[in-house]
Amino acid sequence: MSRRARFLEVLGIADEWVLRRAPLLPEAVEPSAVAALAEASADDAAVIEDTASREVAQAAMAEASVEAAWAEVAPDAGSLQTDMEPAAPAQPEVAVARIPAEPVLADTDAREAVIARLEWAALEQRVRGCTDCQLCHGRTQTVFGVGDRQAEWMLVGEAPGENEDLQGEPFVGQAGKLLDNMLAAVGLARGRNVFIANVLKCRPPGNRNPEPEEVAQCEPYLRRQIALIQPKLIVVLGRFAAQSLLRTTTPIGKLRGTVHSYEGIPVVVTYHPAYLLRTLSDKARAWEDLCLAREVHARAGAKA
Repeated sequence: MSRRARFLEVLGIADEWVLRRAPLLPEAVEPSAVAALAEASADDAAVIEDTASREVAQAAMAEASVEAAWAEVAPDAGSLQTDMEPAAPAQPEVAVARIPAEPVLADTDAREAVIARLEWAALEQRVRGCTDCQLCHGRTQTVFGVGDRQAEWMLVGEAPGENEDLQGEPFVGQAGKLLDNMLAAVGLARGRNVFIANVLKCRPPGNRNPEPEEVAQCEPYLRRQIALIQPKLIVVLGRFAAQSLLRTTTPIGKLRGTVHSYEGIPVVVTYHPAYLLRTLSDKARAWEDLCLAREVHARAGAKA
């Protein structure tokens, strides 16, 4: 780039315009005046060029001085840029909840602890309003239990059926009538000297087998009922009730004929009345179980 182009660029003149034809001079202008004008223009251009050169040199010196000052004041351009930027508004601290290591287990323990302190009225009310498992959505009403709350005999079945769900009482209908006859054979009567309850307090849809979660939610209610009654004997009716109460997977055929224990209370296992209605040949075995239960109760009474 020529010096002329450079000083024009410094002065901000992008292009140099040149007339293609010189304008016609008025007749009154003398040729000598034209020559003088040309000489003056040449001198002005020289002055402009010299002035531009000085300005370019001064600008270069100023730029060097600025760079030197910049290096001294802000050797780290990145940190200076950070300082120059406006500070971002402080973000509010968000409180993070501390999650227990085992929240489900903690909730379960707390729930069981509450139920374990309830008396009869509060326990029955809690069962009536229970929504701790999915069975609450399909029930007509809960089946808390029926009978003498100071009885020495306690009978535990599996879960309410359709008739029990409608009436709110365990073992009704044909199975209930058979159970009443069985109790009468050993000197007992519903509501007088025996308490009857179920593992579950709500009817499973279609009378299906209860799910483990459903049993886990209902078990504290049955445990509290047993603790309040403190029976001398528990008779368990049916495979599912026996396996749930005794925490075993042993078939009912092998559980029969042996005295088991629940929280220090003797337990005798027999068939469910509904099963006996379908399998008449096992009624004799059920009678044997009741005779064993009567003997166990007698021994428990003698010890008391």
